[in-house]
Amino acid sequence: MDSYQLVDCGDGSKLESLGGYVVTRQASQAFWPPGKKPWPAADAVHHRSTKGGGHWEFNKSMPSETAIAWGDLTFKIKLTEFGHIGLFPEQQDNWSWIRERVTQGYKDVLNLFGYTGGSSLAAASAGGHVTHVDASKGVVSWARENADLNDLSKAPIRWLIDDVLKFVAREQRRGSLYDAVVLDPPSYGRGNRGETFRIEQDLVPLLESLKTILRPRHFVCLSCHTPGFSPQVMTRLAKMMDGIADNQIEAGEMLVPESNSRLALPSGAFARWTTR
Repeated sequence: MDSYQLVDCGDGSKLESLGGYVVTRQASQAFWPPGKKPWPAADAVHHRSTKGGGHWEFNKSMPSETAIAWGDLTFKIKLTEFGHIGLFPEQQDNWSWIRERVTQGYKDVLNLFGYTGGSSLAAASAGGHVTHVDASKGVVSWARENADLNDLSKAPIRWLIDDVLKFVAREQRRGSLYDAVVLDPPSYGRGNRGETFRIEQDLVPLLESLKTILRPRHFVCLSCHTPGFSPQVMTRLAKMMDGIADNQIEAGEMLVPESNSRLALPSGAFARWTTR
């Protein structure tokens, strides 16, 4: 099966190979000159709109969707108006970390803002029992298709279309408990009934609420793509949530490696930790 590759990045863009098709998308953090010039003509180029969203300019006929491999998972790729493709390759190291923790006995995993399901598939493939929550019906359906592609259609995954804040509040009232939580909150998001999530005002209360639905022995994998949320910010959020020592928190940049290079494209930050 064809796979994903980051071919090059620079001048605010990234050049990617998606199953043999070449596309360019925005990458504002890549302000340096590209390493490989000239770039080959892209089959599709995403243009961002000042009003939000954007559109794709096609220079070659492409299928509306295809399946490609990244790591040991397979994803359905679709070019959305926002420039997303359904795959977040920078999460691969987090997925490996989640798998390892699940095999250590942290079985009941809650994945919030689950989007197209990479973390849910990683946990389920290691034997986890997953609750996948996202407010968008369309992306939950997409995640279920990804489960099918990875022979995980019968895995113990609950697929829930729900507002994350309301779901967690209900779980508190029910007295539900989990062994782990994985979350990659957006800078701004809308719930299925018009609810809003703003990371600067809603993330800290959400993390406080999550403490009440986690068992004493648990793991957390928190990641973020919002500018300004550095590894140090993520470390402070981890300490606020669990009151653990600095040396128990692993934090850093999420990276997408360039093909045939030792360089990588920074794509957000993470903090992850395990209580014992």
